[in-house]
Amino acid sequence: MKKMRKVLAALLCVAMIAGVAVGCGSKDAEPKEKAKLNVVALTGPTGMGMVKLMADNEAGETAVDYSVELVGAADEITGKIVNGEVDIAAVPCNLASVLYNKTEGGVKIAAVNTLGVLYMLEANGGETIQSVADLAGKTIVTTGKGTTPEYILNYILKANGLDPESDVTIEYKSEASEVSALIQQGGAEIAMLPQPMVTTVMAKTEGVRVALDMTEEWAKAQGETGTQLVTGTIIVRSDVLENNKEAVDTFLKEYEASINYINENVTEGAELVAKYEIIPSAAIAEKAIPACNMVFMSGQDMQQSVAAYLEVLAEANPASVGGALPDENFYYLP
Repeated sequence: MKKMRKVLAALLCVAMIAGVAVGCGSKDAEPKEKAKLNVVALTGPTGMGMVKLMADNEAGETAVDYSVELVGAADEITGKIVNGEVDIAAVPCNLASVLYNKTEGGVKIAAVNTLGVLYMLEANGGETIQSVADLAGKTIVTTGKGTTPEYILNYILKANGLDPESDVTIEYKSEASEVSALIQQGGAEIAMLPQPMVTTVMAKTEGVRVALDMTEEWAKAQGETGTQLVTGTIIVRSDVLENNKEAVDTFLKEYEASINYINENVTEGAELVAKYEIIPSAAIAEKAIPACNMVFMSGQDMQQSVAAYLEVLAEANPASVGGALPDENFYYLP
């Protein structure tokens, strides 16, 4: 009988231990609450790469819980960053520098998401512009007086031996839609426009061709440095990086995957771009995506291209980068 009691006691002990182990296992299996990040992006190329991430987030398939807002103008983002309303933003490269200076290091640049999106168009069936040098004596219609398109155009013209003041005539319009209308009405022979406006114009107007890819011309002007023309970037609030680095790094990985998906699955990506109303027409989006130069560039490559681009802008107008070039703390190099 004593032996039986010992066996029962031993079995009871094993059962209790097993129960504890099962209890611990079920506790460990409880789903970990996702980190949360507020993200804002511009409509247009700088926001296009975000759409797959947005769709995955809505389906609950992302590792971080994102609140993503799309806005129409860069000015809308500035206040949100300064006030701490958003953690991460997709913004023009020069605005990243402006915000770094304005917030005294309150943001860092983590990646380049868009290279150049400017193209020189020749209308009315023309074939005369085969190189930058062929622009000599021509009239170029464009937008962006006193902003980055002017500085980029002037830099490329000068790199090819042309004086923007005397060798060409540049007519600046206030809106890209004005330039588009002139091309469609036959009132402009040569024009510089950004994507996706370029694709829209070419779809609506016969006899318009891309004469020069300004991203390629920038690379030629930069020579052996290998630096790229930069349009869009990802910035992160410095305090968010300090307090939630793991979530930020996860975002960057999921965002890179989103960009890669759009570039590799253009038809499906175009449907998402239209769904989120970045470009209303999926057909136009499908044609525009390959020309929008969406990339994910981080680390030293990002730093070198951004620094070279900002130097050109600062030389043209220091205010365009916030009054001074940012120091090395501007760059998030994980």
